[in-house]
Amino acid sequence: MDFSTFNRPHFIQKAVGSQYDLLVIGGGITGAGIALDAASRGLKTALVEKNDFSSGTSSKSTKLIHGGLRYLKQFEVALVREVGQERAIVHKLAPHLVTAEKMLLPLTEDGTFGKLMTSVGLMVYDILAGVESADQRIMLDKNEALEKEPLLNKEEVIGGGLYAEYRTDDSRLTMEAIKTAVSHGAICLNYTEVIDFKYADGKVNKAICKDLLTDEEVIISAKKIVSAAGPWVDELRDKDGSLKGKKLHLTKGVHLVFPQNKLPVKQAIYFDVPDGRMIFAIPRGKITYVGTTDTDYYGDKNKILTEKADAQYLIDSINNMFNDINLTIDDVASTWAGVRPLIHEEGKSASELSRKDEIFESGSGLLSIAGGKLTGYRKMAEKIVDVVMEKLEDSEGLEFVKCKTKTIAFSGGPFEHAEAVAQYRESIGKRLSSHKLNKYHAWYLVATYGKQSDPILEKFNELESQFKSAEEALLEAEIEYCLKNEMVASALDFIIRRTGRLFFDIDSIAQHKEFILNSLSKKLNWGIERENAQQEAIDLAIFEASEIFKG
Repeated sequence: MDFSTFNRPHFIQKAVGSQYDLLVIGGGITGAGIALDAASRGLKTALVEKNDFSSGTSSKSTKLIHGGLRYLKQFEVALVREVGQERAIVHKLAPHLVTAEKMLLPLTEDGTFGKLMTSVGLMVYDILAGVESADQRIMLDKNEALEKEPLLNKEEVIGGGLYAEYRTDDSRLTMEAIKTAVSHGAICLNYTEVIDFKYADGKVNKAICKDLLTDEEVIISAKKIVSAAGPWVDELRDKDGSLKGKKLHLTKGVHLVFPQNKLPVKQAIYFDVPDGRMIFAIPRGKITYVGTTDTDYYGDKNKILTEKADAQYLIDSINNMFNDINLTIDDVASTWAGVRPLIHEEGKSASELSRKDEIFESGSGLLSIAGGKLTGYRKMAEKIVDVVMEKLEDSEGLEFVKCKTKTIAFSGGPFEHAEAVAQYRESIGKRLSSHKLNKYHAWYLVATYGKQSDPILEKFNELESQFKSAEEALLEAEIEYCLKNEMVASALDFIIRRTGRLFFDIDSIAQHKEFILNSLSKKLNWGIERENAQQEAIDLAIFEASEIFKG
């Protein structure tokens, strides 16, 4: 697989000089899944993303591959069954990225779920999702629930349910799906914005793009074009002159990050808040994050920020359930906010809208897909690639090939099972311990890169003597890996989408931002103007994630 930043001009040339069976617009998890599905079926496939891969919704979710317990309450049985089965598949494809997470559902006297409903609901949930017997729900009395999580409000909790979910890093999942698509022959380009379309006999057959890194025009020809642009799907339908009928309804979700010592929950919790909604508190590495809100959004899709009201809502919710914690807005270390591209349904509020996906086809042949959930990305890809293959079978005589992604392990693996991941992580920990690096570094590397930690550590061993600390040498090795294998083009690509540092370890950015900038500047030949712009971008990202909503 060649997915190096340094070879990007070659990939652009190749994209311009070819005709593709399929062009995918959008480099989030849905677009990545479509590119992988299509390429693995033998379709000549290209993908373009106007910003960095996963820079939209696919880096701003709750970072759970979950079965959607609340959809059972809304009687969306088919959706619960599908996403429940899908999470088991994705766990097998990338167990280093999709990890089992026991979720505690505390029960309160006037909560969303009563004891009987919870017991029956979780049982049905286990059946629909195909949960293995060892992970099936366990009902807890009050003392057992408080033993699992002593921070819970002792006056409110009357019991609980323990059930199975899976945690992920949405951005890393997207990146590994992209890389796996590339390994199957797809061309994938970030910072390549579709600005218009061209047509032949009334059918769309070319995308006019702008390379945002060089300002050059890039025209890509394709027999079929699919828009998986998330919140921007309607803008592309508008460019195509086909924005009619159903439209998107954007809802905003906000998450807050706290240092572990400020919210030291022992495990993931899905709990009631006073207005009848439910939110998650999830421990991860050095932090605990909490979310999410669900409100209508009509603002700038390119700049979605956490506002003070969003933060205070979540803090009040936390303090209500964990009444001895007494968090304040100043305790927030970082935040992220994103929008969900749902299908509009007249008369329904943000939280009532279905998470089902839907395919639109215009008269020009432009296909668009929107809605859906992170958990269901693979089935969404399968559905729309089936449509593409049927159309190519009719028009081009191509043989229809069935979806293969159920068995394609993501880059970073393969691992046979979660125990193999734990064993590998332990071996990485032993290798790092002699360099005075701790268990967190081993967890971080494996949770981020899986078996790709090996080449990073090989480079680290080469570099260690050249740097003042082992941590800097490891960071340098990580930067080199991401440049050569993950198409990093900016500092924000690295600190947000590739490593998650802005969300999960923001202090490390303040500590190492000058080092990161100098390393990237040297390797990418940035001039002083470009380097200053990158410095400003990092400072602004830190301010927006950790300070702007506190004023």
